[in-house]
Amino acid sequence: MDIFVVSGSVDAQGGPAHRAHKLAGLFSERGHRVRFVGVAHAAAGARRLRTDGAPYPVSALYDAPPPTAPARPRNRLDLPAHRRRRAHELDMRAKAARLSALFRGSRGVVVVTEGWALEWVALADTAGLSVVVMSHEPYAVTRGSGRYRRLRWLCGRHADRVLAPTRQDADWWIRSWVNNAGVMPTLLPGPVPEPSPRDRRCVLSIGRLDHDKGPDILLDAWAQVAPRHPQWRLLMYGEGTADARARGNALQKQCAELGTGASVEWRGFTHDVPGALREGSLFVLPSRQEGFPVAPLEAMAAGLPCVAFNTSPGVREIVTDGVDGLLARPGNVDEMARKIELLMVDRELREQFGDAAREKVRRYAPEVVGQRWDDLFTLLKR
Repeated sequence: MDIFVVSGSVDAQGGPAHRAHKLAGLFSERGHRVRFVGVAHAAAGARRLRTDGAPYPVSALYDAPPPTAPARPRNRLDLPAHRRRRAHELDMRAKAARLSALFRGSRGVVVVTEGWALEWVALADTAGLSVVVMSHEPYAVTRGSGRYRRLRWLCGRHADRVLAPTRQDADWWIRSWVNNAGVMPTLLPGPVPEPSPRDRRCVLSIGRLDHDKGPDILLDAWAQVAPRHPQWRLLMYGEGTADARARGNALQKQCAELGTGASVEWRGFTHDVPGALREGSLFVLPSRQEGFPVAPLEAMAAGLPCVAFNTSPGVREIVTDGVDGLLARPGNVDEMARKIELLMVDRELREQFGDAAREKVRRYAPEVVGQRWDDLFTLLKR
């Protein structure tokens, strides 16, 4: 089958583009003819994914992030504003024409992995193709954003299927009159690795050092735990986005002010996530906001129990409180500290939760998720 994976970015380092390429690779491994199209390359100076060795063609509509759409003119006589708006629309249509040329004569599926990329797909000629749109963020977050009405209209008019990460999110889309919503689990990025020995006194966190990911909250929680367990270390993997250096400096200053500088190690970005996970005995996801995060899936695949804030249906589906990890009320630093400490001091509980976590994530393994996609493709062809 011809499958076009359309992502917001071709090569931005981070969740969305990385997830899209993993999905494209899965389709290719299962024998489909895959073409990857990103709206744009990552911004100049940003860390980029390597795409030159991909087993499928990769292209972009823009060489740099596309300009923001000018606001709709409120005054019909504001001719300059109308011209700017019209020029932007014509530019989008020209880029969509490139998509139409790629799609022409194909019989298969267009998989849109980020909602805003649907703007260009909606302008393209998709005759003979089914359009599937993926949503990776919680419905509640999308519902509260300024793009919600536009995205709901685009999905209703131009998508054959809208895929949410959990059944609860899909049900909320259906209640909002997006009747073609369904569920597709996130793909575990790679085979289930060898388990961590869980015998090192290290707590792990892997993620961008951005506000939404909550590294400052984790440092506050660690400040409560670390004085009672001086042999333990907190390993912080990740870096920020555009303001990475300033953000990192602020977090390290916070760490020093809390008096935990000696017990926190700043490891930066890593390409070897499985290797990093083998260093730890438990994993912490302190995010203020999450959709269906990949990091805890990778940690659980390595046999690490997770402590996370109960911020979304996706987090609750990944971590079952008291079974394979522990959940704290969103933003409750004291509760997170207590749950981290519980797993630090109780090795038997760490082993129990870690084994359960490793078994649970097999439902997100490539062979399982790949079959779910093939079943969907068969349904769409009818």
